Amino acid sequence: MDDLIARAADVLRQTKRLVVLTGAGMSKESGIPTFREAQEGLWARYDPMKLATREGFLADPKLVWEWYQYRFGLVAACKPHAGHYAVAELERLLPHVVVVTQNIDGLHLAAGSRDVVELHGSIHRYKCLYGHRGYTLADLAGQTEVPPRCPRPGCHGLMRPDVVWFGEFLDQEVLGRATAESQACDAMLIVGTSGVVQPAAGLPYYAWRRRAAIIEVNPVPSELTDLAEIYLQGPAGEVLPRLAALVAQGPTAGREEKKGN
Repeated sequence: MDDLIARAADVLRQTKRLVVLTGAGMSKESGIPTFREAQEGLWARYDPMKLATREGFLADPKLVWEWYQYRFGLVAACKPHAGHYAVAELERLLPHVVVVTQNIDGLHLAAGSRDVVELHGSIHRYKCLYGHRGYTLADLAGQTEVPPRCPRPGCHGLMRPDVVWFGEFLDQEVLGRATAESQACDAMLIVGTSGVVQPAAGLPYYAWRRRAAIIEVNPVPSELTDLAEIYLQGPAGEVLPRLAALVAQGPTAGREEKKGN
């Protein structure tokens, strides 16, 4: 494992454009339950299609709003782990780093990453049914109606989380940026994703087709492991800090670490 991490650090050290693609496994290490794992207690009896679809929201807006406020509380209680901070450190060390994440929790931003493409939106932002977006809970403070109404003058549309629900298309501008970065990178670091959710799972293929170096960090192999030049098996919170530390130390770091062992 030491040799593999040293090899990966050598690759990253030479990288001019890096894309870090992260999935649910990254968030789970911070204690954030997946969508289905959060369906416990009161929520266990509800069909996911009633909690995360436009149709479900229109049928019972109050139920869906309260479900997402519950999830917001779960996220608010969690903090970035060492892997999030290591990704932010790579941004400081390398010329161009973009984080493309499937997660809606905002933990990459909380850890200090500045260029984050949130494919599936953010649980920290809200939009109305008519598409007016960019609002936070602070913008909705003082309203007693559940869900609250759009604060834009003359709108009054129902507010909803600014996340991608089942059956919805990703924001085309966001997906376009993620695709363009994947097509232009010379290395991609894949972390904590199963590689089965599209269109995110297709992004590594853009990098692979242009012969970019692909490094995967995952406790178990994924659907994308066969694309990886280097597979680092283990939790992101353990592997990524070691990787970032070697990148920071310079090209002889791997040999020095091995000698020290």
